[in-house]
Amino acid sequence: MAQQFSTPIKIMSFTILILIIATNMANSQTPPNQTTLVFYLQDIGKGLNATVSPVIGINGRVWSYNTFGTIFVVDDPVMVSPSPFSTQIGRAQGVITVTSLDGANVNILLSIVFNNMQYSGSTLEIQGTSRQRDNSRELSIVGGTGRFRFARGFAVFETVSFDAPNVHSIIRLTITLALP
Repeated sequence: MAQQFSTPIKIMSFTILILIIATNMANSQTPPNQTTLVFYLQDIGKGLNATVSPVIGINGRVWSYNTFGTIFVVDDPVMVSPSPFSTQIGRAQGVITVTSLDGANVNILLSIVFNNMQYSGSTLEIQGTSRQRDNSRELSIVGGTGRFRFARGFAVFETVSFDAPNVHSIIRLTITLALP
């Protein structure tokens, strides 16, 4: 005949199980394979050397960063420092779409395509909503290829400088990754 456990023993067993799970979760908050990379994007929106350009928008409206429905393509150089003369290690290529009616948010799909240093041939995929009026914007790293295969993490975009007459931004890109 099977012995039945009383309710207090079941509750105590369940409590111990929850404590074990919570302890394991607390100990695994920072993965041992976490790494942080810092790069700089040179974002130029005007002139012959423009690296970001509107390609389509709503008919009858000015296509701009603040106009709902405007879609931009991006091919920014990725540099090791904020200087436009520093070493280029890749390109940030993708699409930006103004997705909020008030123009405050854009949806970003961006691939960091590495072509220099130890990451050559690898990519990182960034996706998410960017509150473009904030100085610091956090987006998701949803994957990668090559050295970054199965990568997960987040990317913080921070505007370092903005030259309004030339529509030239320097953006610090801090990437925090967990790799398998």
